[in-house]
Amino acid sequence: MDDVLVTGVGALSPLGGGADAFWRGMHTARTAPSRVPDPLAHMDHPRMYLVPGADVPEGPAEWEGLPLGRGSRFAIEAAREAARDAGLAEPGGVDPRRVAVAISSGMGDTELHEAWWTGEAPGTGRWAPVFPVASAVGGLLGARGPNLCVSNACSASGYALSVAADLIRSGEADVVFAGGAEAYSRVALACFNRLGAIDPERCRPFAADRRGTVFGEGAAVLVLESAAHARARGAGPGYARLAGSGWSCDAHHATAPEPGGGQIERALREALREALREAGEGEVGFVVPHGTGTDLNDVVESRVLTTVLGAAAPPLYSLKALIGHTGGAAGAFAALAAALMLHHRTLPPNVPVGAADPECAVPLPSESTPLSGGFGLVNAYAFGGNNISLVFGEAR
Repeated sequence: MDDVLVTGVGALSPLGGGADAFWRGMHTARTAPSRVPDPLAHMDHPRMYLVPGADVPEGPAEWEGLPLGRGSRFAIEAAREAARDAGLAEPGGVDPRRVAVAISSGMGDTELHEAWWTGEAPGTGRWAPVFPVASAVGGLLGARGPNLCVSNACSASGYALSVAADLIRSGEADVVFAGGAEAYSRVALACFNRLGAIDPERCRPFAADRRGTVFGEGAAVLVLESAAHARARGAGPGYARLAGSGWSCDAHHATAPEPGGGQIERALREALREALREAGEGEVGFVVPHGTGTDLNDVVESRVLTTVLGAAAPPLYSLKALIGHTGGAAGAFAALAAALMLHHRTLPPNVPVGAADPECAVPLPSESTPLSGGFGLVNAYAFGGNNISLVFGEAR
């Protein structure tokens, strides 16, 4: 089966605008949440990891006559960068009917609706769909293949990447813009406050004194492309390849993972089986965990990683400690991090989070280290028990 390559990347994150800023920020390992600029955020912890104001795109403010929210504008910005990076920004040479979009969001452009409910509506007052993200990206990039927005909470963009790979492997598309976007939502942040799931300090996955998660915002988009198509247009091997994926759903609880982690383990093993048919499990050089900073999630994931990969599990890179929990974009940001680490053959330093939870026996290196394996594992889990694992391999 032909490889599915990552031939372009784009990002807009709390680390700044662009994938280069994202990679530099991964090495600086210094961020902090800030108060959201919303006078109506009447909640205990109105804090997030926000995209810097200077990097927030001004437009386009609408598409096909409909207003676009912050999440869609983030996605468009990241997708345009990914297109330039992949050499696909100019028309010609690529059949637009063979270009698809799979971009996810947990909340979409819901802030437009939140504004209408509170009398802060845009001047036009026009109705807008909550989830135009993929269609807006596809329309503005000229992608005439399938345009899909997957929205199954915090694993959404992991699923979008897997769906994108399936579109390529099934022959439905040659190129797919895949990823996720998430922006501040008053409703989402208030709900997590009511759940008691927000850490009052920062996002501290696997730390002994963690007290919940902290949201982040932004967009990450990867250009996935069949190796044959990339070769035909002279694109080269790209950053990495999406070598395997595994889905599962435990449906144990509306918000909590199943304590035994059986379905999380199932997804992880299926992704490894698909990716490592011709290699041993020792080829996995790092893991980008879901690791939200909530009590049960971190413990369950740690146990499953130890069970599947052994007591001497590969090192973890805890991305949420750096940029927070980006909801429906979390899997895409983790995939972007994995692709960059494989491309540069480097594991950046983890953000210090304090003493480790003894129940989370996973290695979190505090110094930058060279990679020692050709594969990286990415996990994304969500409310409702939606689980996905992805395995990325070195470009070849």
